[in-house]
Amino acid sequence: MAMTEKSGHGIDIQDDNMQDSILTSQLEMPNVKVTYRTLFRYASREEISILVLSACCAVVSGAVQPLMTLVLGSLAGQFAGFSAGSTATSDFHHELSRLALYFVYLGIGSLVSVFITIQGFSYAGEAITQRTREAYLKAIMRQNIAFFDSVGAGEVTSRITGDMTMIQDGISQKLGLTAAGVTTFFAALAVGFVRSWKLTLVMLSVTILIILVMGGAGKGIKQHQLQANDAYAVGATVAEEAFTSIRSTTAFCAQNWLAQRFSMHLDNVRRFDFKSKAFLASMIAAMMAIMTLQYGLAFWEGSRLLQDGSISVSKIITVIFSSMLAGVSIGHVAPHFGAFAAATAAGQKIFQVIDRKSLLDPMSRAGKKPSTVEGEIVFKDVRHVYPSRPDNVVLDDLNFVIPAGKTTAVVGKSGSGKSSLVSLIERFYQPVGGELSLDNLPLQELNLHWLRTQIAMVGQEPVLFNTTVYDNIRFGLLGTELEDAPKEKVSGLIEEAARTANAYEFISNLPRGFQARVGERGMLLSGGQRQRIAIARAVVSNPKILLLDEATASLDLHAETLVRAALDAASKNRTTLVIAHRLSTVRQADNIIVLSAGKLVEQGTHEELMRSKGVYHSMVAVQQIEYSRPSDGVELHGSGVGGLEKVEESNSMLTNASTHDTSPKLSNQRHYSLWALIQFIWSLNQDEHSWMVLGFLVSMGTGAGYPILAIFYGNSIVSLVNPSESTGAHDIDFWCGMLLMLGLVILVLYMVQGMTFAWASSRLVWRTRDLTFRAILRQDMAFFDMKENTSGALASILSTEATMIAGMSGATLAALLNFVVSIIGAIAVSCSFGWKLALVCTSTMPLLLACGFLRTWVMADLEKRTRRQTEAAGFACEAASTIRTVASLRMEENVCSRYSAMLRQQTKQDFRSLLLSSMLYATSQSLMLFASGLAFWYGGSLIMKGEYTVKQFFVCFVAVIWGSQAAGAIFSYAGDMSNARAAAARVKTLLGRTPTIDSWSVTGKAIPHGLKGHIELRDVSFFYPTRPSRLVLKNISITAEPGQFIALVGGSGSGKSTIISLLERFYDVASGGIYVDGNEISTYQIQAYRGQLALVSQETTLHMGTVRDNILADKEDAPEEDLIQACKDANIYDYIISLPDGFNTSVGPKGSLLSGGQRQRIAIAKALLRNPRILLLDESTSALDSTSEAAVQAALDRAATGRTTIAVAHRLSTIQHADVIYVLERGSVVERGSHPELMRKRGRYAELVRLQEIGSAS
Repeated sequence: MAMTEKSGHGIDIQDDNMQDSILTSQLEMPNVKVTYRTLFRYASREEISILVLSACCAVVSGAVQPLMTLVLGSLAGQFAGFSAGSTATSDFHHELSRLALYFVYLGIGSLVSVFITIQGFSYAGEAITQRTREAYLKAIMRQNIAFFDSVGAGEVTSRITGDMTMIQDGISQKLGLTAAGVTTFFAALAVGFVRSWKLTLVMLSVTILIILVMGGAGKGIKQHQLQANDAYAVGATVAEEAFTSIRSTTAFCAQNWLAQRFSMHLDNVRRFDFKSKAFLASMIAAMMAIMTLQYGLAFWEGSRLLQDGSISVSKIITVIFSSMLAGVSIGHVAPHFGAFAAATAAGQKIFQVIDRKSLLDPMSRAGKKPSTVEGEIVFKDVRHVYPSRPDNVVLDDLNFVIPAGKTTAVVGKSGSGKSSLVSLIERFYQPVGGELSLDNLPLQELNLHWLRTQIAMVGQEPVLFNTTVYDNIRFGLLGTELEDAPKEKVSGLIEEAARTANAYEFISNLPRGFQARVGERGMLLSGGQRQRIAIARAVVSNPKILLLDEATASLDLHAETLVRAALDAASKNRTTLVIAHRLSTVRQADNIIVLSAGKLVEQGTHEELMRSKGVYHSMVAVQQIEYSRPSDGVELHGSGVGGLEKVEESNSMLTNASTHDTSPKLSNQRHYSLWALIQFIWSLNQDEHSWMVLGFLVSMGTGAGYPILAIFYGNSIVSLVNPSESTGAHDIDFWCGMLLMLGLVILVLYMVQGMTFAWASSRLVWRTRDLTFRAILRQDMAFFDMKENTSGALASILSTEATMIAGMSGATLAALLNFVVSIIGAIAVSCSFGWKLALVCTSTMPLLLACGFLRTWVMADLEKRTRRQTEAAGFACEAASTIRTVASLRMEENVCSRYSAMLRQQTKQDFRSLLLSSMLYATSQSLMLFASGLAFWYGGSLIMKGEYTVKQFFVCFVAVIWGSQAAGAIFSYAGDMSNARAAAARVKTLLGRTPTIDSWSVTGKAIPHGLKGHIELRDVSFFYPTRPSRLVLKNISITAEPGQFIALVGGSGSGKSTIISLLERFYDVASGGIYVDGNEISTYQIQAYRGQLALVSQETTLHMGTVRDNILADKEDAPEEDLIQACKDANIYDYIISLPDGFNTSVGPKGSLLSGGQRQRIAIAKALLRNPRILLLDESTSALDSTSEAAVQAALDRAATGRTTIAVAHRLSTIQHADVIYVLERGSVVERGSHPELMRKRGRYAELVRLQEIGSAS
């Protein structure tokens, strides 16, 4: 039923509700509650077993230190007995040796258990995260296309890199360390309860306060981290779109505009990131203060119980040391709770996508799969509205039949709904009314994957993948019965398809033939070459239904004629839907349908529609070429198709290139010392130096807190037995008061430290991302041509590198400073109280430091290997950004399997590094217990000899224990530090890279009064930097006088677009020179020079935002009347104001909510708004219908008045009035002259015109 029928008020409401339901179902996201447990959803039985074993070992490792307190208490009892004279020297020596050995046994147990804990959690965490990554990408591949109208490829990249890294960080090593720390906490309390339940119960009351603090802070951390992730996901889309459309961005000098847009989103990220870190800092400060206050409470209450006779000194010491260990363990693991909260927050969006049920799921097995297909497609009362623009009806009550085995053409103005027909047949969207059927079966009843195997599509903008030519064509077999055919048969089919698409010859001339890589989006090939490979991919599977949406728009006349003949042959006995603006391509169609504003206005054969003299007749008349036929008996030079078949492409970056990549390595990463990288990160935080200096000073105070606590602790123990032996002969109440004061000071110091470094860290990440984005936009085209610099890989760098750099700032840097001061302070205090014992005990610290440094080195090596994640992320980004092509080719499962293979290869390589890293960390932790055993044995010996008192021993022992823990804890941050070092090196390399053509250079000649527009190419030769062995242009000379209209025509790949690139100074020439107004263009200030040019290219990519944003870009101060006039001149104004939000209507990611013609006209309006002196048109009207093309061409003709215009065109009707036409072939000029002059020559140009001539309008 048509939903616009006004058969009654009730029906209108019902239909509106149905329409809203259909639209909502294509966009809505589930309300998913993600808990920390959810992050382990994809753990296998093996990983669960490993986690259980590792958790058990974590419990063992966590229980080791509380068990040490039992030994410590027994030794304290022996010390007391020996001091009181109740224990003989021989007995004391025997017990001392026996109990000291227990420390060795505990150390060995710690070594084994910590190793298994770290290795197990790291391995399982990586495996689970890998499987979650795979599940997320699979969920992305299952989504309906409407989902991608609001979710850009940049967001997918951000989720699969940044968010997944947070998840892995939260379920791997830090989870094991936390499990051990929590076990230590509870085991220590258990020991305390066994020794004295009263004293332990008093101390336990403080624990409840700690739990409340952690819970409240954790909630705040998660909330703000989630907001930061969401804000960055939007910014990531801005960045990815900028990289994808880098040529347009550079041509319009839009780098600063895009950088400001990106920075605007980064401001939001920074604000939420700081709030998250501030909650973490507050939590740590509160916990450290509470633990110090807990010690004061313990000694105070213990002294009361001692006076009552209900507890002994040894029990008090055991309970207090147990509580000390409990507090220290919680203090060390407290920062990890921030990682858990961040992981849970990151999982929110990840699992929301994973749990989303797609309305149109290409991987679903539901639906009918008929055994035979005839191919008749029927549109019955079809009404279509895009979910992201619910107020704009695209197709309105459309009724027509596409007969089986026939060719049906659809023509009409740009935006009339032609491409929407293809989207509905492919079931990219669900219509809001009516029904589409295939062979009398409604499309919604058919299995979606099966349906798409019956269809092959060639779109207006061909999309190739960053792999070989062979694979790109082979993708057309995915999902068909030929997918798993023998390799010889597949190769034969691929070669036959290439011949059918007139692509075999140029493919064979590539350096590695069918095995040549085509680059990201096929950018190493010319537009015509990409289009022919796309056609070969479409026909390779011999589909039942062929959808051609401007399939030959990017081809030159010669190639179009050959390919069109091939497509005509391929269309025989096959249902074919052809959408075209170039009417010569649809003349032979069995039925031609004319659409206007989503409605069918005419249909019939070419002859019938010409006789009716209606809309179609007018469109043909507009596109008619002025053609002078040669006289009878005179043969054209090189006439006929055969004469043109020898023309072959030579300007692709791959053609005839050396099989070896001899290009200079433009992005080699330099090696920097650690000090150089610290200085670099320090410079990035330059504006925060005053705050950081304050943080450093405060960190020294917090670090000194541990040694001071050791002094208070030792004196408190002694004052319980004999207050006169304590420092100053103070009683226990005095020392409890000192601990109270210390706790309050620690609260203030930790709060200031945390807040200053949270501020500095959040701004460091913000500034690093901002500078890195600007540095990437600064690079020349040679940088973006390199295979490692895909848009996905670059977006991944922005997402992950800046976050990793924070590993040398913020909480990590504060903790390191804290630990360093603690170590120094502990050594100083212990030496001042007892230098002999101090020197012996601290002798183990070099071993701890050596283990830590080795682990840092291993982690750095491991991080280098994990760069494959960037490659995998780039692949995922490419798949998401080309989702329509992926969907039409049934590539979803192929994409998922390739992505999984990339991740598994990385995991396999990382296993040995993880083993070594885990062993080094376990060794560093067990050495502390060995040091404790040594301290008790040697200290007891000194006491036995009468050289040391009990006070000296306990002050030294407590100081050394905490010092050793600090030394070991330093290297728990080894992973963060090594990641930060590697990331800093990459960012420093990128920021320090000055490109050959620096888009932001301010040097060069100024252009105070604008250019006149005289252009001269003098003997220009050129090769692409990535393929230096092949000349693309050979001694070309072209001259354009000011105000002239110069046209470049020729075969696909003849060098036309390369000339445009050189005029824009995307590259520098190899020899010769390009002169504008008599000056070599390299002598001009580059931004000023490009500001005098405007480029409208063949493949137009818009940026996510509004129509106004895309037209104005960096010209935000342009008068409104100029904006309106530019849109009118581009024939887009009426369409814009017809939209619900007018100029403020969103265009979607990459302009996906607009048709190709609408995007093209917006690009033309953008160019006209800049009022350039030189206008560069590279197939600027290729995506327009005849009517729009005529109107826009007239506007361009008017715009060309008084300015120099260089136009590249395959459609010769757009350039027949050019002042001079240059005909190019294989990078050289073969003809030049005006249209009449060249027609009289009857050479190459005349043959091109003859091939494009369409029938008379009569």
